[in-house]
Amino acid sequence: MTVDIPLTVVGSINSDITATTSRLPGAGETVGGGVLTRDAGGKGANQAAAAARLGARTRMIGAVGADASGDDMRRALADAGVDVSGVITAERETGTALIMVDAQGENQISVCEGANAEVTLDGIEFTDDETVMAQLEISIDTVTELARRCRGFFVLNAAPAMPLPDELLHRADLVIVNETEYALIPELADAALVAVTYGAEGSALFARGERLAFAPAKRARPVNTVGAGDAFCAALTIALRSGLSHEDALHAANAVGAAAVEDPCSRPRLGRLGDYLRDTADA
Repeated sequence: MTVDIPLTVVGSINSDITATTSRLPGAGETVGGGVLTRDAGGKGANQAAAAARLGARTRMIGAVGADASGDDMRRALADAGVDVSGVITAERETGTALIMVDAQGENQISVCEGANAEVTLDGIEFTDDETVMAQLEISIDTVTELARRCRGFFVLNAAPAMPLPDELLHRADLVIVNETEYALIPELADAALVAVTYGAEGSALFARGERLAFAPAKRARPVNTVGAGDAFCAALTIALRSGLSHEDALHAANAVGAAAVEDPCSRPRLGRLGDYLRDTADA
């Protein structure tokens, strides 16, 4: 399968600091024996890196700080094949995510937005054939402005969950959420097309609340679930924009998500989308 899709991701860029422990601590509890890692992250940057690795022509619109982390985050995106000419250097520090992951791959995340608060669309142009993807780790006002200015296919990963302006919801050609976010945003029942992930159960597509397609999850041994949702978002968007059917697109995205949870990095190393279509056919 050949992917030749221009994709622009507008969103967050974070430095991930992850502590992996045998189990997640409860409120007020300390759990020792952890292993500390530092990695590139941010929902926007994760989706951009995944899209580029899957084969889309990808550019990133975002912001990092004038610090060492900012240099590292920009370099990590470029190394993944992402055009970083739209990543500005802000006066605030680079965004940071503090992550705890247990032995089963479950996680808790606290995000300090930093430079992500200064993401701007100033000087950015969009073309008619361009697919544009956004998340909600940057200002909702910026995302709404993006929806107005986007001339092509507009994808919204509505995470973290929050009330959505009617204008944003009605403009989105595709909204992607997990089952918890779907329950927290009831207005999604009126959206044109919504993808919902159900973890180990699989994923589905809905139109105006009516289920169009479902695909079971591909079996995997989870190591880290942090980047799985972002990889799924990139894969589903590319698959649908490449002309795959709803069901085939879900199968492909599920296969990419399964590969992502087996990678300890929050930004997993992925192959081309066609590889996952072959995996799905073989299964």
